[in-house]
Amino acid sequence: MSNNKVLLGMSGGTDSSVAVLLLQDAGYEVTGVTFRFWEEEGKNEYLKDAEELAAKTGIRHYALDVRDDFQREIISYFTDEYLQGRTPVPCVRCNNLFKWRLLYEEAQRLQIEHIGTGHYAIVKKHNDLYYIHSGTDPDKDQSFFLWGLEQHVLQKMVLPLGEYTKKQVREIAAKRGFQKVAARKDSMGVCFCPGDYRSFLLKMLPQNQEIIRPGNFVDDNGLFVGRHRGYPFYTVGQRRKLDIQFNYPVFVKEIIPEKNQVVLAKEENMYLQTMFLKDWVLQNSEEVIEKPNIIVKIRYKKQHNYGMITYSENNLLKVVFDQPVAAIAPGQAACFYISDRVAGGGIIV
Repeated sequence: MSNNKVLLGMSGGTDSSVAVLLLQDAGYEVTGVTFRFWEEEGKNEYLKDAEELAAKTGIRHYALDVRDDFQREIISYFTDEYLQGRTPVPCVRCNNLFKWRLLYEEAQRLQIEHIGTGHYAIVKKHNDLYYIHSGTDPDKDQSFFLWGLEQHVLQKMVLPLGEYTKKQVREIAAKRGFQKVAARKDSMGVCFCPGDYRSFLLKMLPQNQEIIRPGNFVDDNGLFVGRHRGYPFYTVGQRRKLDIQFNYPVFVKEIIPEKNQVVLAKEENMYLQTMFLKDWVLQNSEEVIEKPNIIVKIRYKKQHNYGMITYSENNLLKVVFDQPVAAIAPGQAACFYISDRVAGGGIIV
């Protein structure tokens, strides 16, 4: 290769460890960078893990402290969205606006041609444009989180794990002498908030706790049906932990911050056929706008809906589904697919 250098984002876990090995097998000269995004109570064992991996594989490695930027661009967004009555998607925001931008900028600074991570997704060229495709492992596929990346980033990306399953990745790690790494449990949930987001909100917003105060549950006719603990503690589509009893299942249909109200509804009243998106990205609008049978996913796991996408007022996209869809949550992401190819996406208004 004319330029075989790659800057790899690495945590020292199973995926980044095997990513190093596969990139070296393919002839790349790997430099590893570990971004210090979030450290709970000073816990940074991951830095030692990454350093040990770098030493064992013989690659250059360094850490970059971006905790202040992460606080401002991701944590603040996360808390603010709940206070606005929306449901945030921090992994989408981080990947599209933060993590890959940092990788790109660092690679430019170091004059490194390629950038990579241990994401389970695939990059391919199609009609002179680069696209994310679904990863081979349907349980680990992370293409949903990458719809917002633009061409200058996509054309430099290498994703060595995209055509492997997680089981295969663990087997590779074990066979190559990384038994400890191979047996490591997968991280679950949001990196800075793996548990219940409600306790995280309370911890991050002590000066604003008066905002999170009890209010009224109402039905979808606006009639009082009970009391809730504070509207930021609820998300559209939620059924569990409502602490209210009916003779039938009810779900959170809407959140009204200015009234401190949470609207509850029966399942049959949770369906919508139209939604609008902001902050959207389309790799090629001609193959998406007003085209039939575009796959629209509004959740990360294994959910396919078909719909028609058109331009709307105020720089929004309008999506009309072929069949009504339940629990469309403002603040969440929508990702467009043509077969297994990511054609774009946006944030639900």
